[in-house]
Parts: sequence; structure tokens; C-alpha cells
Amino acid sequence: MRTVNVEQIDLNLLHVFAAVHDTRSVGRAAERLGLSQPATSHALTRLRLRLADPLFVRAPGGVRPTPRAERLAPQVRAALQMLDAALREAERFDPARSGRRFALHFSDIGADLFLPPLMAELARRAPALRLQVVQLAPDEVGAALEQGRLDFAVGHLPALQATPGIEHAPLMSERYVVLLRAGHPLAGTLRDRASLARLAYVVVQSHTEPARALQQLGLEPRVQLALPHFMVVPPILEATDLALVAPRRAAERFAGRAALRIVEPDLGLPPFTVALHWHWRQAQDPGHAWLRGRLQALAVDAPASAAAGRGGLSRAAPDRPRAASAPA
Repeated sequence: MRTVNVEQIDLNLLHVFAAVHDTRSVGRAAERLGLSQPATSHALTRLRLRLADPLFVRAPGGVRPTPRAERLAPQVRAALQMLDAALREAERFDPARSGRRFALHFSDIGADLFLPPLMAELARRAPALRLQVVQLAPDEVGAALEQGRLDFAVGHLPALQATPGIEHAPLMSERYVVLLRAGHPLAGTLRDRASLARLAYVVVQSHTEPARALQQLGLEPRVQLALPHFMVVPPILEATDLALVAPRRAAERFAGRAALRIVEPDLGLPPFTVALHWHWRQAQDPGHAWLRGRLQALAVDAPASAAAGRGGLSRAAPDRPRAASAPA
């Protein structure tokens, strides 16, 4: 194999390589980089010649990486991100002027809980800052943070706690409750796990933890309706005798928008933590630290009275997370 020195590689070629690897498409990579497709193809050809490897081959819908490209990709991304962080380290982040874009992962109920107060905060303090919300399967979030496709992930994501390179801070403690229509005939009888077997349930497939909770309770056979998202859940509950197992704060917001009742039988399920996750390489980035601090402050400081449908967050559990130090 030909020996290649780093001095022989144009840094721009590595940006092209990373974009093509991420998008699996020369055209989409060109769009991301703000280049023409011929210029992107030419850069890729130069890198292929330099490394003596095709790097990407044609595949349905785009290209797929060669084995060597797959081995190179994590190191190239890490090098580019570390260089980018080093170049920005001395920069002062000014939220009032910055037009940076951040990518965040939320579930739909997480977005419903966090985004209204966060966007109101940004309108006051960082009006040009841009957010992109990305919803990924839980097992895809760690790789997206590592690859730089995500800046933050917010949610109950226990698998990330043990993922190398991922840092996290608790935002709030949550517990599961049962939500059903206000006049439900069984509402007053739900005291323990056995009584829950008399209900029929709706689950939301994009939010795996409540479905797992029903599984732990032995109630999976009682699931009558599975939906892709939460948007239509409140009117369905209001019109039927179906029930939903949901996090307490989400249930409060739904109950504030429809004639629904929250019941808290002894589910036998432990409370869980909603946390903020990011990759360690981003930890010292000034803009990253600023937005991280805002997310933590929203979870800690919002009044409890704002929780039920008015665009705020409930107060966090007594063990308050430590706020990140960042410029105001």
C-alpha cells in the first residue's frame, strides 16, 4: 500500500470525503458543502488518486463506501471536528449575533416539552441562531453524536450512559402515569397493577419506553391501538375508553388540552431520568456550552405551573443538575 503523508492531503478533500460518507451521495454532499457536483466529483477523484483506493462505489440511490473508506471515516471525522474545535476555541461566542446551526434529537413529546420555551428564549437572546430537530431511533443516536450529525440528544436514553465519548447531564426526574378520559368508568378503580389489566391501551411506536413499561407490566396483549406519533393521542383518548401510559409531564400537557384525567396507580416502575447528551469533543466549544447551559436552565428554573399546556417545563426533581458554565 502506498504511504501517504498528511502534508500531501488537501484539507478540503477530507471535508468532501466526510460529506460523501455521511450522505452516501455525491450530489447531496455537494449541496451540503455549497459546491457544484462536478467540483465535488473532481475533489473525490483527487483523493482517490492520492489514497489509491476508489473510496466509494456506485450503489442504488447513491454510493457506498469501500472497506478502506469505512476504516478512514471515524478518524477523518474526529480530526476535522478536533481541528474545528481548536480553531474556534479562542473565539468568543456572541449569542446575540451568532447564526450557527445546531442539530438536536428529541422525541415528539420531548420536542413539545422543550421547544416552546427554548425558542422563546432564543428569540430574546439569540435571534439568529438556528435549530434543526432530528428524530432518530434510540440505537442511532450515539453514532450521530459521534459523527457530528447531532449536537445534542435530549431524552431518556439509557444506552448512551455507557457509550464511550458521550457526556451527559440530568435534566429532570420523571415517572409513568396513566392518562384516560375524564369520565372513564374505570378511573376510580385503578389502584394497582392487577387493576390495569381491565384497560385497553394505545401506544406510540416512536416512543419506546412506555411500550416497554406495558411489557414489564404484562399488559402488552391489552394494546388495542399503535400510532406513529403522539399528536392524535389526546382526541382519541377523549373519544374512547383507551388509556395511555406516559411520562407525568407529557400527561399534564395532554390533560391541559383535552378533557383527560391523570391516574397514578402503583405501577411498580421506577422513576427515570431525562438527560442531555453530547459528545466530549464538543464540550469546550463556546457556542455548544452556551446552548447546553440554556437547555439545563430551562429544565431547572421553569415554574411548575407552566407545565400543563402553556409552553413551559415543570420544575426538575430536588437533585438539581449542575448548570454548565457558559457566557450569558
